[in-house]
Amino acid sequence: MLLKKFFPALLTTCLLSACITSPTGRSQFVFMPDAQINQMGLQAFETLKKEKPVSNNQQYNQIANCIAGAITRETGGNWEVAVFEDKSPNAFALPGNKIGVHSGMITLVDNQDQLAAVIGHEVGHVLAKHSNERASQELAVNEGLAIVQAVSAPQSALGQTAFGLLGVGAQYGILMPYSRVQESEADMIGVDLMAKAGFDPRQSVNLWQKMEQASQGQQPIEFMSTHPSNTTRIQSLEQHMPQAMGLYQQAQAMGKQPRCS
Repeated sequence: MLLKKFFPALLTTCLLSACITSPTGRSQFVFMPDAQINQMGLQAFETLKKEKPVSNNQQYNQIANCIAGAITRETGGNWEVAVFEDKSPNAFALPGNKIGVHSGMITLVDNQDQLAAVIGHEVGHVLAKHSNERASQELAVNEGLAIVQAVSAPQSALGQTAFGLLGVGAQYGILMPYSRVQESEADMIGVDLMAKAGFDPRQSVNLWQKMEQASQGQQPIEFMSTHPSNTTRIQSLEQHMPQAMGLYQQAQAMGKQPRCS
């Protein structure tokens, strides 16, 4: 009922000021100021660093920073990377240019290119403003800005929802998976990013096949719970591969050949 009452005003607002176009050309409803959603990301990242052990493993930190550095040079901006001492294979990126990688993800992948596929995918979510899109939708049908302040109290129910909207809710027991559209968008942005940085985009397909195999016969691993992998996703990546390979070949010709592992 609330949504039905609110919809005409929501539509008018969208038409006037809140519709933007994603990097893939999709129309999005996004009305939260970038500064506000970035502040939520910064606060969430600081909270995670206080509550989760940050890895002192020099090799893990070197690999993660090397790969993330190569990818984010293609996006611009200053990005902070943290490796968390956590055996679950997971990674995330937050508004405000923050990247988190679990040690379990580093030990799971076979090579630097597969980890680049993970990080590229997560950065893709940030570039496409998916957290802002989800938070804008949540604010449009719920009350006020309480959810924005709630990120400072992650143990509360509203705080868990706020972390979920940012894409790191699994840490606090609430899974809010990105939509299939957002996942597909992050896949395409991410594979192009890794290719532009000089990583082999074909390893993105190998990564998702590996993640799928790792979760067979078990409880789905956290990364798979929030980032569904399926035949359609792999087929879409394979269809997109000629474009990504063109970017990869251009990067190689320009001397972009990362040596991170």
